[in-house]
Amino acid sequence: MEPAWRQAGKGRGRGRAGGGSGPPQAPVPRPARDSRTPAVGREVGSGRGRGAAYAAVATSGAVQESHLNEKPEQSSQNKFEEIRKANQAAAQKFTDVQYSSSSEEDEEEEIHGKQGKILTSTFTTYTDQTGGDVTELERTRQYLSDAFQSGAITCLICIASVKRNQPVWSCSGCYCIFHMPCIQKWAKDSIFLVSSVTDEDFGKKDHPWPCPKCRYEYKQSQTPNRYNCYCGKVEDPPLDPWLLPHSCGQVCDRDFKPSCGHRCLLLCHPGPCPPCPKMVTVTCFCKKAKAVPRRCSAKAWSCQQSCGRVLPCGQHACASPCHAGDCQPCPRVSKQRCLCGKNMAERLCASPVWQCEKVCGRTLPCGNHTCEMVCHPGPCGECPRAGNRACPCSKSKYSLPCTEDVPTCGDTCEKVMECGLHKCSMRCHRGPCETCRQEVEKHCRCGKYSKLMPCHKEYLCESKCPKTRNCQRHQCKRKCCSGNCPPCDQSCGRTMGCRNHKCPSVCHRGSCYPCPETVDVKCNCSTTCIKVPCGRERTTKPPKCKELCRSPPTCHHSSRERHRCHFGACPPCRQPCQRVLKKCGHVCPAPCHDEVMVKQTDKHQLAGPWEQPSEPAFVQTALPCPRCKVPIPRACLGEHEVTPLPCHAVGPFSCKRPCGRLLSCGNHTCMRECHVVSQLSDTQDKHKASKECQQCEEGCSEPRPPGCSHPCVLPCHTGACPPCTQMIRVKCHCKIMSLFIECLKMATADKNTKTILGSCKNQCPKQLPCGHRCKETCHPGDCEESCNQKVKLKCPCKRIKKEVPCFKARETQISVECDEACKDVKKRAAELKEAEERAASEEEKRKQQAELEAFEKRLKGRRKKNKKKDEVEIEETIWQKYKKYIIVPVCGIVLAVATFYLIQAG
Repeated sequence: MEPAWRQAGKGRGRGRAGGGSGPPQAPVPRPARDSRTPAVGREVGSGRGRGAAYAAVATSGAVQESHLNEKPEQSSQNKFEEIRKANQAAAQKFTDVQYSSSSEEDEEEEIHGKQGKILTSTFTTYTDQTGGDVTELERTRQYLSDAFQSGAITCLICIASVKRNQPVWSCSGCYCIFHMPCIQKWAKDSIFLVSSVTDEDFGKKDHPWPCPKCRYEYKQSQTPNRYNCYCGKVEDPPLDPWLLPHSCGQVCDRDFKPSCGHRCLLLCHPGPCPPCPKMVTVTCFCKKAKAVPRRCSAKAWSCQQSCGRVLPCGQHACASPCHAGDCQPCPRVSKQRCLCGKNMAERLCASPVWQCEKVCGRTLPCGNHTCEMVCHPGPCGECPRAGNRACPCSKSKYSLPCTEDVPTCGDTCEKVMECGLHKCSMRCHRGPCETCRQEVEKHCRCGKYSKLMPCHKEYLCESKCPKTRNCQRHQCKRKCCSGNCPPCDQSCGRTMGCRNHKCPSVCHRGSCYPCPETVDVKCNCSTTCIKVPCGRERTTKPPKCKELCRSPPTCHHSSRERHRCHFGACPPCRQPCQRVLKKCGHVCPAPCHDEVMVKQTDKHQLAGPWEQPSEPAFVQTALPCPRCKVPIPRACLGEHEVTPLPCHAVGPFSCKRPCGRLLSCGNHTCMRECHVVSQLSDTQDKHKASKECQQCEEGCSEPRPPGCSHPCVLPCHTGACPPCTQMIRVKCHCKIMSLFIECLKMATADKNTKTILGSCKNQCPKQLPCGHRCKETCHPGDCEESCNQKVKLKCPCKRIKKEVPCFKARETQISVECDEACKDVKKRAAELKEAEERAASEEEKRKQQAELEAFEKRLKGRRKKNKKKDEVEIEETIWQKYKKYIIVPVCGIVLAVATFYLIQAG
């Protein structure tokens, strides 16, 4: 049976036409199913391949009406043909997609990038101690990488992949990972098989169970019943996509092996802990060298000096380099006496004690016997036959000389015999007792029958056990079975999960254990192979081979491009064609085009609108070489540049730039597009215009004198241009009037002359800072600030006036002071003001008195008593009577005087 990855049309890619190297097999229609379109689509493909089938069905929708009148067999056959064509078109379309391993490598790099982040986070606490050194993490890295690979971790009991969300158990000996239910069943079955070997101890002893891989033994109490993370801290660790599968994400914190006092710094991880990365200060084995800092995992080191410790012989010193543990035995040879001191021999100094293998033979203190021990040190001791000795049954004791043997006592032996139930009935005797021959009633092992038999014999009946053994398939059939039937000893013979071999174990209950055989999954060239458990070769992806593909080339090249071993057709050749072109003799640089997939369409005339056009087919064919594109240097028509042109397009061409040759006028160049020029002699200048160039029709382009912006009135000429006589319009300095001046005068004038020419000869209209107008004629620049216009200054009372120049009034701050007349005027004005104030106050008092009198008159009608007493006559003064006749003339006179003085002062 072929592996799953070679079986076309199976699994998830059943409908994918490009799964194999050949065209897909046409599906056989099943007439038993409904002949509707969806049913046919399901038969053709599933998964990713359904699209082609459904597309074919949709294409055939227009002709379904014509199929209704046909026979059922013919209709099914037509649908089958349509779907078969659709599948062929899909297959050709798939083959048009070029095979490239770079996409797979990019996907793998993306996956490895995510895995690399998780691995880096797992190793961070370790690499912080080692300064980034990860050389000691290779073994642990391999376990972690296997934890990420799909199918890399396989339960060796059920031969199934261990998924991220399944409870697992890890062996502490080999770190192999198993499903939790699988290892529990394994432990239970192993204990049952071991305990059922004998009838007596079945279920009584605490039998161990081994790891399925390394056979490391665990006690029955160590049978796993909880799903824990690798470090054992968290029970039922949650599934986290950014952590290792079955990891809690915490620091491992397990003791290093061998124990050094430190704990593992990695995050919770599978496999063994790496060597301890801590730095410790230790000395060498012999303690002679100075202590140096070293990794705790490699703290044992040798200074390579002579050890010098005294050897166990006590005579010589160890000459070996500094080493661990005890010194080697002394390698020197010396003469040593044996234990008894009779012989001397040359022996290793490390083993001075030796026996000469001779019997001692010295006379014991009894004087009758000699020592029978082999060469020994010290005295021989007392005679073994001296003192009180017992008879064989140990009931009587005798004190006899060592030369006499102890007699039997004649009493009954009464030693317990081998049966353990009866005692020996013989007289005291030497040697072992006989077997027990006493008759007793014995029951058979199954307990059905009993019989009188000698005690030393076992009674077994002839009845066979009808019970079924632990395999639940065969009867026990053992004679006189005690009921505890032994395990079935027949061969299982059932086909194992691999479907390739039969179970070699004895008959058992439940499913068979995994097949112990391994199968090689090889690459296409059989150079690289991996061993997988038997049965996994169907779903195991073949290994990536690093060897080069050995398939011979199918194009005109002698060898293929270097690419790795692969399955299926080789990728199209990308080497340069390198064929010599017939027209030009150059080599074709295009990629190889001997095998190109070309789309062909059927151009036959359609019979009618009901007939659908067939889908394009792809044919592999050889294309002709493309046109030669070798660059050939070629000058343009006007010989401006040399441009490399493709070989197939070599010929006269224009560079599209202006000709640029100097015309006869000597000032301009030919502006025609690059054109053909007549051949010039060697003596002529090649930059001069030829007869094919244009004639100059431009105006004069000579530079004008400085300051002149008018063009020359003559056409393009040689020599100097005539002077410019055109009038130019300029503004005067004050920007009010426009002046017309000859261009030549203005261009050739100096600074003073230009100032005179630009003046309008009128008064400057600009205003000075003081507020007066500038008195100068039109001039450039700012006006002078010294203003000579007369201004009037007045005293504080405005009576005295004085005229001074404006600039003096602003600079020297000239002021006009009041005189005596001004003071008299001020005095009179103050008196007049005081009189007015007095008059106003008198008038106010008069008004108040009048109001009081009016109030009293209103109250006269109310007073009836003491009327005369209340009346008081108030007499008016002279001033009150005549003040209105005095104040008015005086005020008139004062106003007249003040007006007079003001007029005089103005």
